[in-house]
Amino acid sequence: MRGLCRHRAAIGGGASGRLHITTRNVVVFWERSSIYKRKNTTSASAISNLQGSSLLRSGFSKIRPAEYNSIIKRTSSSSIYDYNVRLGELSRRGNVKGARKFFDEMPERDKVSYASMISIYLKHDEFHKAESLYFEIPEGMRSIVADSAMVDAYAKAGRMNRAKEVFDKMPERNAFSWTSLISGYFELGEVDDAVQLFGRMPDREKNVVTWTSVIAGFARNGLVDEARDAFDRMPLRNAVAWTLMIKAYVEIDRIDEAFSLFRVMPEQNLYAWSIMISGLLNVNRVDEAKELFDSMPWRNAISWTTMVTGLARNGMTELAREYFNQMLNKDVAAWNAMITAYAEEGRMEEARELFNMMSKRDIITWNTMIGGYSKGRHEEEAFRHFDLMLQSGIRPNESSVTNLLTSCGGMMGVVQAHGLIARLGFEMLTPVANALITMYHRSGDVISAQIAFQNLDAKDVVTWTAIIVAYSNHGYGIQALQAFAQMLRLGHSPDVVTFVGVLSACSHAGFVKKGRMLFDSMKRGYGLEPTPEHYSCLVDILGRAGLVKEAVKVVEEMPPDKCDSVVLQSLIGGCRLLGADGVADHIGDELIELDPACSGGYVLLANLYAATGKWDKFAQLRKKMKEREVSKVPGFSQIEVNGKTHVFLVRDGAHPELKEIYKFLDEKLTPEVKDFGYEIAILSAFSTQSNSL
Repeated sequence: MRGLCRHRAAIGGGASGRLHITTRNVVVFWERSSIYKRKNTTSASAISNLQGSSLLRSGFSKIRPAEYNSIIKRTSSSSIYDYNVRLGELSRRGNVKGARKFFDEMPERDKVSYASMISIYLKHDEFHKAESLYFEIPEGMRSIVADSAMVDAYAKAGRMNRAKEVFDKMPERNAFSWTSLISGYFELGEVDDAVQLFGRMPDREKNVVTWTSVIAGFARNGLVDEARDAFDRMPLRNAVAWTLMIKAYVEIDRIDEAFSLFRVMPEQNLYAWSIMISGLLNVNRVDEAKELFDSMPWRNAISWTTMVTGLARNGMTELAREYFNQMLNKDVAAWNAMITAYAEEGRMEEARELFNMMSKRDIITWNTMIGGYSKGRHEEEAFRHFDLMLQSGIRPNESSVTNLLTSCGGMMGVVQAHGLIARLGFEMLTPVANALITMYHRSGDVISAQIAFQNLDAKDVVTWTAIIVAYSNHGYGIQALQAFAQMLRLGHSPDVVTFVGVLSACSHAGFVKKGRMLFDSMKRGYGLEPTPEHYSCLVDILGRAGLVKEAVKVVEEMPPDKCDSVVLQSLIGGCRLLGADGVADHIGDELIELDPACSGGYVLLANLYAATGKWDKFAQLRKKMKEREVSKVPGFSQIEVNGKTHVFLVRDGAHPELKEIYKFLDEKLTPEVKDFGYEIAILSAFSTQSNSL
């Protein structure tokens, strides 16, 4: 016996010495010894015991697989235990194919063998192979381990009927199988089934994981009071349960209750501290958040990043930068938070400065930069950073390409982005196709928008809304309404943006009755509250149809908080069309008082006075604008030539090719205009501008 113990110690020493040659020599020495010949079963068990320990990982893991198999076969007397251990070792090495090959070659298998192989498949996300093997298990070979593993797998896949079927057939159940099924019901929102099952579960089986899963399930479904009840009934609470309950309160802004719980938490971990700080910042209780942060016993990158992100979200970018600068070990999330803060404020120079300082960037970093440039209409920079991202080896995602699309200021940019998206394989993704439709119609190409719409199989409400708005904005009212009708037939529910599109379409097409009906159906049929934009569309529909009194009535009866400058501008426009100058004059005064700093109301009223020859009132209005320092934003036009966008302000004389442009317009447009009985002098206008410059 002492000799056998010495050999065992030798094997242990060889393995723990991390020298696989020593381990091999010990095994060979053991094989040749008389003790091995008498005690080969014991030796096999000894080696098998080593395989699950750190000794194996340090010694046997360095041996080649073929040599390893040879050792197992020579030292085992066909022990199924040893084969099962070898199966586990192949799993730890990540060799799923090798594990299955070894499993198939095993001379015999037991419950552990099948359970191990199923667990290996599930661990490496090969659910279908696990399921197939599970149903191949011979009669009497199923075990609580295999059954529980499949219950958990089915529940995580949302296949609760199959999970319950396996669960109900189990001769015995453990805490894992009960908890897996309960969690699955909660995940799908089937709270009653989860609660009922938890009630059936024997108390002796309810462990801390089960209770924690119930708390998390209630919280995930918005039942925070029920979660608190489960928390209070929990026999022994761990840090996870405390943190989950605090987080549940924070997520619905019940900060005081979260704080009360946090104060009595036995062991306040860093995650709980960070959740509380984030919660306080979310409700703009910045001073309390700073005080709590300063009182932390120690901080990690998550704590600092939480503070930086929260301060930036509250518009306190400079203070966020101060905290960011104090961080010793800045992780990618902290860099991203600071760059996002600058990008959202349009401070792209500062965002780029930080971006260039980063040693490591992720997809969020790149998307933030591309999105920031897109928001500021810096098309070239957006494309440049997209190209740099590709060169860095990071594959773009949906957000990357939609950001790129929104940066496009002209047709050439949209076409270029579309080609890039198609090559990357994103063209058929719904969010990307939606952005394509929107950008094509904004660039004036309704046909390409329509093609992008028709090519997409998986259309959602945003897709339908995008094409409806495209048709409507380009004057295709009937097509917009036809698309809306088809959308409803296919079972999609419209949102507030959809209704803006269809109401605008009714205005362009002159469909008064249809427009009224659609407006009324918003609240009655779909539970949507009309916004000022919807009221503006309705007023415009009535005004264009000559129903000024009814348009005025709509404005008088609408909720006061919905009556904004857009609605009044629509009403003035309708009054002007029908010559109802007195009404328009009165509404214009209301519009100016509603938003004294906005030039839109002044311009509308000034145009009305000029059109009706009321020059005294026109002069008074201009004087009022000057006194209030209200400046009219100059109108501009843009045209794309050979991929370059040219912008022209009203009475613009700054373009370097202005003379050639006017000459071309005079040659091409003047004859056509004269055919309609009008007289214009484009070149003389140019001469007048040139002299005034």
